[in-house]
Amino acid sequence: MTTQMSDDSLPGLLDLARRDYKDLAGQGLKLDLTRGKPAPEQLDLSEGLLDLPSGHTAADGTDVRNYGGLRGLPELRAIFADVLQVPADQLLAGGNSSLEMMHDCLVHALLSVMPGAESRWADQERIVFLCPVPGYDRHFALCERFGIEMVAVPMDGSGPDMDVVERLVAEDAAVKGIWCVPKYSNPSGVSYSDETVARLARMETAAPDFRIFWDNAYAAHHLTDEPVEIADLLALCAESGHPDRAFVFGSTSKITFAGAGVGFFGSSAANVDWLTANNSKRSIGPDKVNQLRHLEFLRDAEGVRAHMDRQRALLAPKFAAVQRILSEELGGTGLATWTDPDGGYFVTLEVVEGCAKEVVRRAAEAGIVLTPAGATHPYGDDPRDATIRIAPSFPGLAELERAMHGLTVCVRLVGYEKAAGA
Repeated sequence: MTTQMSDDSLPGLLDLARRDYKDLAGQGLKLDLTRGKPAPEQLDLSEGLLDLPSGHTAADGTDVRNYGGLRGLPELRAIFADVLQVPADQLLAGGNSSLEMMHDCLVHALLSVMPGAESRWADQERIVFLCPVPGYDRHFALCERFGIEMVAVPMDGSGPDMDVVERLVAEDAAVKGIWCVPKYSNPSGVSYSDETVARLARMETAAPDFRIFWDNAYAAHHLTDEPVEIADLLALCAESGHPDRAFVFGSTSKITFAGAGVGFFGSSAANVDWLTANNSKRSIGPDKVNQLRHLEFLRDAEGVRAHMDRQRALLAPKFAAVQRILSEELGGTGLATWTDPDGGYFVTLEVVEGCAKEVVRRAAEAGIVLTPAGATHPYGDDPRDATIRIAPSFPGLAELERAMHGLTVCVRLVGYEKAAGA
């Protein structure tokens, strides 16, 4: 990325940016764009959950107040089978967090032999995961927690660079997995193309126990009238002779209550049996009362879609404001590019190489807190120091607009300083 300015214009642009930053720093702002949390108004849409369930008996007669039901309520699984592209009998409904399920899958893979594996991962010399970048920092944190080596893979408009992925998985049996957010990726908003999904399903891997951690966190989180549809990974894996390859995750965390939702895991029958057997050692069953209240509140797949339309009505104006302000303040400057997602919770801002950390630091000094630069890459290391993740969901619209105007001031200041060698 190069700045589009003449040598004559740079001193004036830099002087203006410095004045704007001084004004910004004097406002005493306390604004936060760090995490992609639902706003209170979004949580209010699910307030009816607090009056549910109306009883304590599921359709099959299960008393949800008691132990048991490791796989979760069948009726709720049937609703999200449609959303997550997993047959209902191959889908587990668990506690409030899909991240918790990802954590457990890693732990169980380390400590027990998965279907198709020759040994426990803990008994192998190296375990490597591929990490499409920019990506989700909590995925990277899980790998660091368990000593799993991470290898960054570049993303493009269709998903991870499959030429790189196919080469890495074919040449090294230590490569055991890949993190994927396939629809409205965190943070780029990219949705995987049908060809990318098909190549992931059919590629040959040196490791017989290779797994795709398919974190479909934004499966229902559309920002336009035309929802993006992605290919059915689980079905394609089965068709390609790799039925156990995909671990599918999802949740209601950004659909209903972020702290009291339902997480889901879907895979082959063999993988579902493996996870259920391992989970039985740590739990006698999930919170079925919460699952029943979600079932009564959402009712069916169409109920989920209608609820998400109401969520979109709250989120879309915020994302539109981000696009408008970035275009007005940074368009044509050559100082930044940014994504315009069709769904999900984030916008990725790419600034001049070598400037992201300094932009984040200057913003913090002015009272605007951003996700740390580098969080979008393994080990917190963005080698280009250019990527900044913007999370527009939580602030009110007026607060978001103030934060975005302030952020663009910081981008201009740091970008022009770098161009001037200041």
